[in-house]
Amino acid sequence: MPVKNRFAELLPEITAWRQDFHENPELLFDVHRTADKVVELLRSFGVDEIVTGIGRTGVVGVIHGKTNSKNRVIGLRADMDALPIHEQTGLPYASKTPGKMHACGHDGHTAMLLGAAKYLAETRNFDGKAVVIFQPAEEGGGGGREMCADGMMARFGVQEVYGMHNMPGIPVGHFAIRTGALMAAADQFEIVVTGKGGHAAKPHDCIDTTLVAAHIIVALQSIASRGVDPLGQVVVSVCTVATDSTAHNVIPQVVKLKGTARTMDSKIQDFVEKRISEIATLTAAAQGARADVYYERGYPVTVNAEDNTHYAAQVAQDVSGHVDTNTPPLMGAEDFSYLLNERPGAYIFVGNGDTAMVHHPAYNFDDNAIPFGASWYAGMVEARMPSA
Repeated sequence: MPVKNRFAELLPEITAWRQDFHENPELLFDVHRTADKVVELLRSFGVDEIVTGIGRTGVVGVIHGKTNSKNRVIGLRADMDALPIHEQTGLPYASKTPGKMHACGHDGHTAMLLGAAKYLAETRNFDGKAVVIFQPAEEGGGGGREMCADGMMARFGVQEVYGMHNMPGIPVGHFAIRTGALMAAADQFEIVVTGKGGHAAKPHDCIDTTLVAAHIIVALQSIASRGVDPLGQVVVSVCTVATDSTAHNVIPQVVKLKGTARTMDSKIQDFVEKRISEIATLTAAAQGARADVYYERGYPVTVNAEDNTHYAAQVAQDVSGHVDTNTPPLMGAEDFSYLLNERPGAYIFVGNGDTAMVHHPAYNFDDNAIPFGASWYAGMVEARMPSA
């Protein structure tokens, strides 16, 4: 099952879809043009069933194999949304909307899954049903959660689900995957420190919230360095600090801190949440201030099931001959985790070559990866539901 010749033939067409998506990026759930284009193409392929509005703006297509003797259903997912980044690639098909950009390659993911859908609808060389899932709002909106909440898995009878993401730094045509935790849970927190504002020349008459906030920021770093086993992955980052004053000679009444906590294990996640609250409130109290902590759980850990990881790796090996089955876990997050919490499956990386990293204004998806990714998507269906 090497790269399928059909995808070499389709490469100019799939590339044109991808570059059209790139030129017209949309954010979060507001992916109406993208979803309409997906629906239009799925209809032109002769996909058997197309349903819109799943998870608000998601699209699901169902492709029947030549037979379905065992009542098998495999799901394949791609994300459609872009990022609020001003593009700096200078490409002829660069974003036409200032401040919006496909800086994570979701344009490529959508195009590759569309290519796989076209091939599967043409050949139908499998015994079962292929469910192609086009998801909105991966970039922070939880579109995967919303599609699952709409009952997608049960409605379409999905039994296994597979997803893919491009990865700069991995050669084009190579794949990378691991069993178990692949990407982190991503939580966010806000700490509001309230003290007693006043004149900067009279700190003894104040409760200095900036000093309290500084102590909290430093103390939070002890969670990873001293609170968690060194072999347990955890990141706690304070990313913004804002006061209710902009004057150089005013001690502010309030300081707000915002940050993120990344973990790979639910027990560590619970511990981190508890410690952030304890450290902030007690550090503030020790200096006469008050800290109110607001902690919000985000995307869960992305966990690849053992058997499904093996299936995904085998197809990748067959497609390209290059697959790393022990790639290091990443502290980034992915809302494909919601799908994996409902059904067994696996998430895999496909190489994007030596390009700018994702979420960078100079990033661009490498269209040479299309035949490999599309072959893997289609290969998962044919390998898991071989024709009777």
